Amino acid sequence: MSFPIDLIRPDNLNNEFISSWFTLRNQEHINPDKLIPGLNLGLNTDEAASVVLNNRKVLTRQIGIGASEIAYADQVHETEVKVVHQAGIYDETDGLVTVVNGIALAIQVADCACVLLGDAKNKVIGAAHAGWRSAAYGILPHTIKKMKLLGAREEYIHAFVSPCISLDNFEVGDEVAAQFPDEFVHRANFAKFHVDLKGFIKSQLIDEGIEAGHILVDNHCTID
Repeated sequence: MSFPIDLIRPDNLNNEFISSWFTLRNQEHINPDKLIPGLNLGLNTDEAASVVLNNRKVLTRQIGIGASEIAYADQVHETEVKVVHQAGIYDETDGLVTVVNGIALAIQVADCACVLLGDAKNKVIGAAHAGWRSAAYGILPHTIKKMKLLGAREEYIHAFVSPCISLDNFEVGDEVAAQFPDEFVHRANFAKFHVDLKGFIKSQLIDEGIEAGHILVDNHCTID
């Protein structure tokens, strides 16, 4: 690889106890000639498994962890949250939490949000896949509850909400709009309903007791 991977390192979740990353597409300089250009990490995509596994190696080399130290969620857009004690693939789960030092929690998203959570004082971390279904069904309250069972306290939890689909681009039908509180459903200036997924996620985090000042929401849209 001749170029470093472009990624985000949230300021509020990188300290002496917690490290976190969110990778960007990297379409210009990672596998531009492959079926899916960029840093595709999904084994459930149409790309050859060998390409995806090599992408994962490229990533782990840059961030300085081993492939055997990562717990991956095999996501299904539901609300199952697993407590992780070792690396591996966790089937049918959209959230992972752990207190085990040295394990990285991996959530994979396209236009859904990845929400990273950490209580550095009590050394508890969590990661959740928050697409519209899992967000509306309560993946974040479930994840925070599991973190608290491991010793986390809401006043010490910091959260990062990744780039995801924005209000301007998230056009939905009536049945999806009905899953969200009215304050996060907009029709003014749009032909159809649009949902503010980031706003909804932040509101849920605050409702769970996380201080607004502890929440970092990236303002980029994955569609633009």
